[in-house]
Amino acid sequence: MSNDKQFDFWYAVNNTELIASPSGHLETFGDTVVNYYMVCQQMDSIDKVVVREGHLKALKPAIITPQSLGQVDVGDLGEEAKEYADWLAKHANELRIIQYGFALQKQESKEYTVTDQIDNVLDRVKTEVEALNDPLSAILVGVDDPWEVCLMKLMVDLVQHSAQDNMRDFQQQSRDLKKRLIDNIDQAFLEASRDSSKINDLAEMLKLNGLWEKNEDRFFALVKASGN
Repeated sequence: MSNDKQFDFWYAVNNTELIASPSGHLETFGDTVVNYYMVCQQMDSIDKVVVREGHLKALKPAIITPQSLGQVDVGDLGEEAKEYADWLAKHANELRIIQYGFALQKQESKEYTVTDQIDNVLDRVKTEVEALNDPLSAILVGVDDPWEVCLMKLMVDLVQHSAQDNMRDFQQQSRDLKKRLIDNIDQAFLEASRDSSKINDLAEMLKLNGLWEKNEDRFFALVKASGN
C-alpha cells in the first residue's frame, strides 16, 4: 500500500464522527439495511457542505471459518475502502468484527450541496431524521474525499456494537439445533427398536452426523436385541 493511499483512508477513518446510531443491532440471520445521512465539509470551500443520503446493506453475518478469516467484501465502495479492508484483514485477530466477517453493498443514494456552516446543516439534518423516527438511521460527519471510507467506518462500528448480540443468537441457535438432533436420534432409535428394517437407516443417520462412535455401543445393543 502506498503512503498516499494509507494516509487517505486513515485520514477518513480518523475524521469520521458518528452523531446518531441505529437503536437496534444488525440482524443475525438476515440482511440489514441502514439508512445513512452523511454531512461533509467541502475540502476546497469553507462555506460549502455536502450532504449524502443513502442506504447501506449489511449482509447477514456468518460464523468464521479458517478459510474465511479476515475476508471483507466492500462491494463498490471504492479503492480507499478496499485499502482499509486490507488493513482490517491483516489485523483480524485484533478486531472483534473480523471474527465472523461482513460484506457491504452501497445502494442508491442522493447527494446535494448547501451553502452554510457545517454545524447549521448538521442541526437541520438531525431534526429531519429525528422526525422520521427510523430505528435504522445513522447520522455521521465525514470527509468529502474519500467519503466511502467513512461509510465503512460506520459499518465497522455498527458490527462491533452488534457482535455480542449476534454471537448470543448464534450460540442459542447452535443449542437448539443440537437438542433437535438429539431428539431425532432418540426417536430413530425408538423406531428401529420397533422395526428392524430401519436399523440401517439409523446407522447411516449416526455416521452422517458424526455421532457413530458416541452411539456405537447403544447401536449394537439394539442390533443384538433385534436378533439380527
